[in-house]
Amino acid sequence: MNPHYSESMALFKRASAVIPGGIYGHAAPAATVPGAFPYFAHHADGGRYWDVDGNAYIDLMCGYGPILLGYNHPEVNAVAAEVQAQGDCFNHPTEYTVRLAEKLTQTIDGADWAVFGKNGSDMTSWSIRTAREFTGKKRIAKATHAYHGIDPWCVPGFGGVITEDRAQIDGFEWNNIESLTALVEQQGDALAAIMLTPFHHPAFEDSALPTPEFVTAVNQLTQHYGILLIIDDVRCGFRLHPQGSHKLYGFEPDLICFSKALGNGYPISACVGRKAIKIAASKCFLTGSFWNAAVPMAAALKTIEIAERDQIAIQLERRGTQLVEGMLELGLRYGIPLQASGPAAMPYVRVADDHSFRKQQALCAAATQNGLYLHPHHNWFLCAAHTREVIDESLQRFEAALQGLEL
Repeated sequence: MNPHYSESMALFKRASAVIPGGIYGHAAPAATVPGAFPYFAHHADGGRYWDVDGNAYIDLMCGYGPILLGYNHPEVNAVAAEVQAQGDCFNHPTEYTVRLAEKLTQTIDGADWAVFGKNGSDMTSWSIRTAREFTGKKRIAKATHAYHGIDPWCVPGFGGVITEDRAQIDGFEWNNIESLTALVEQQGDALAAIMLTPFHHPAFEDSALPTPEFVTAVNQLTQHYGILLIIDDVRCGFRLHPQGSHKLYGFEPDLICFSKALGNGYPISACVGRKAIKIAASKCFLTGSFWNAAVPMAAALKTIEIAERDQIAIQLERRGTQLVEGMLELGLRYGIPLQASGPAAMPYVRVADDHSFRKQQALCAAATQNGLYLHPHHNWFLCAAHTREVIDESLQRFEAALQGLEL
């Protein structure tokens, strides 16, 4: 047993007796390196968190993306506490639902209306139903290996999934105009929507930004064939551009899905769309007992306000550039070639020419045990609490990991 994680392991043993798999989904031990990473968190503050064994980490995963401003942000928490004192879950929506919809339509480029849920999957799956209602077509296209949630039409893996769940789903290669064009020419009359992430961020692969030519092709093909373009901004939203990540790259979407960073850790998701689709959207049933809860709505309003006020997207790009450039330089210094991909605010740095990912796993395990939490197979996230000084400290911890590494 790893002595760093004795409490984590003991708690995992208890969990395994009463929870399928002990820990499931993206947080499962198998998603990193079993035994080499902590399994349970205890508390967090700013850009750091502590596990149940008392180990502290600079957190470059930010809860897999929800933490945009930093854990326990005082302004967001103050608003949440004030609203919580009035009540959170009611028979009806509160004014905060209306205010947040107004704010999103004022903020997000191309948004004329908004609806809300709790998870990204709520919105991605609802958005394809809305596209089908609006177009009267059935098929949905997505990039191969792209992640859009846990529902059967898109979930990675096949447990409990039947052939019919994916019978209307088509795939094409990211940034491959020929692949996309061939699919659209073959299925265009039957395609209700193409769903894309702003950049390609599959697990166990490098991230890939969209080429300008690919963006142009997507826009032209969807408009020519009457196919809706859905941007899944669940992972990237508010980190790359305050008006939506599509604004950064030039996509022209009809529907956009958000979650993660929208509430700085409070559970909320949203889908926004163009005016022409509003009636179709109203016909697609959408509800949940907790979906109009006031606290996450208020937290999201404050999060957007702070992100605009403090120009968070610009901050994250600067700090991410500092981090990536520093890591690459350290890799050269210690004779471990590294390569980086993805935008600076959501980088992924890995050991070059490591197709098995074993060297990458060893590097991230060593960094984590030196107090810098890095995921070996998933893109990373920065938040506003990762200041220049915190990034300097991160690089010091990364260097300590490299010094003791034998690959």
